[in-house]
Amino acid sequence: MKILHILGLASLLWLAGCASTTAPGNNTNTPTNNHTSQAPQYPAGPLRPITATKASDRAVAGISAPSDLWDRIRRGFAMPELETEQVRDREQWYAARPDYMQRMTERSSKYLFHIVEELERRGMPTELALLPYIESAFNPQAVSSAKAAGMWQFMPATGTYFDLKQNVFRDDRRDVLASTRAALDYLQKLYGMFGDWHLALAAYNWGEGSVARAIARNEKQGLGTSYTELTMPAETRMYVPKLQAVKNIVAEPARFNTELPLIHNHPYFQSVEITRDIDVSLVANLAGVRLEDFRALNPSLHKPVILAAGMPQILLPWENAQVFRKNLAAHNEGQYASWTVWTVPSTMSVAAAAQHAGMSEGELRQLNNIPPRMMIKAGSALMVPRAANARSDVAGHVADNGQIAFTPEIVTRRTTVRAGKRDTVASIAQRYKVKAADVADWNDLKLSSKFKSGEQVVMYLPVRLTATAHTRSNSKTEASHPAGKTAATHTAKSSPARKGGTPSKRKR
Repeated sequence: MKILHILGLASLLWLAGCASTTAPGNNTNTPTNNHTSQAPQYPAGPLRPITATKASDRAVAGISAPSDLWDRIRRGFAMPELETEQVRDREQWYAARPDYMQRMTERSSKYLFHIVEELERRGMPTELALLPYIESAFNPQAVSSAKAAGMWQFMPATGTYFDLKQNVFRDDRRDVLASTRAALDYLQKLYGMFGDWHLALAAYNWGEGSVARAIARNEKQGLGTSYTELTMPAETRMYVPKLQAVKNIVAEPARFNTELPLIHNHPYFQSVEITRDIDVSLVANLAGVRLEDFRALNPSLHKPVILAAGMPQILLPWENAQVFRKNLAAHNEGQYASWTVWTVPSTMSVAAAAQHAGMSEGELRQLNNIPPRMMIKAGSALMVPRAANARSDVAGHVADNGQIAFTPEIVTRRTTVRAGKRDTVASIAQRYKVKAADVADWNDLKLSSKFKSGEQVVMYLPVRLTATAHTRSNSKTEASHPAGKTAATHTAKSSPARKGGTPSKRKR
């Protein structure tokens, strides 16, 4: 037995000497075959336990499994320590708010395991798993004043650059898997640019161009270019200290009188494949989860239906995923989806679109977030009820790129203009960009009629709300036509459109 023990110890020492290292931030899953050039290293003195810090550089492999996810995160700490007054300040700030820390850490329990898994797979420091605490307090629905969204706080343009879809049906900046992938891609890119994690984090907050320019300025002046030596906005100056403070609290919660909630070293959710358009409420029901819990794992969804062509997988709590699969296989009652997408063929009013969709104007506005006093532009993708006999799901190009656009409603009012010399029905219509038939109808004339110089011509013209308000305060006003040949008189009250005209509508 003693011989076997010695042989086992020798083999472990040989493996430790041959293990390869991976630099932080290198996105590779391929081991480095360099053991042929390294001789085994034997300890000169008595053996000592390997600390978590030494194990985190991946020169050796730990044997004991982490007791929980916090322990696993601590073992992967690999970024340089930052010790400044700002760090001490933020430590005190967080430590003085135990309720805030508790809510924030409990919220993170749904997402933290996945983030740690991705960081370890890429060989990145596990401190980065704590970054959403700084960005959004781990709230995937968070939106900043600058329109950054999600727990990783992506701006719209940056999200598009990293292939995060943002359309009328979903916003992948809030998606747990997609946004985490994009955030780690971005952080790796920044680390590759600056070769320093503190500078990479500054660039994540401030922008890579801003950090590069700050470095260039310091280099030109012969100054240092580390994170603490650059001139930067106050928010960016405090950004890394905030992360360092949270890292210190996670490393030693007892020192800060903080109790971290237990987060098991186990996946919280599973990905489940979706092959048909399906209502969110039906998914939650079949999975046996509350609607709010489903949305917490799938926060990118904007609508009450999941479009399979655009979102082929959803996330469910680990223990509910198999329940959903079984119940979905047994489900044979009616359609999976109550809603579909209709592409508006031409610019139309909300009332006309609602009539086409077979729903009330109020329901259509609420479902599609249509603001008041707006018309729906041609090409917009509207969520509408799905017909009972519909068989086809929403196409991929619509599910991935569907948008909705609006144009202000047109307000018309009865207006009189004075005809110039040689003016005809046709020339007046052309000048005011209306139909000649309408001008003839409004004035009870034939299309071929001519006007006398100075004759009053009745018109129903679109006006802006501001012009409407101005006209109402001045019962009659006259304005010269740009061409100098006619003048318009606007009545104080809007008139309903007559035959062939446009109905009077409110306008923003």
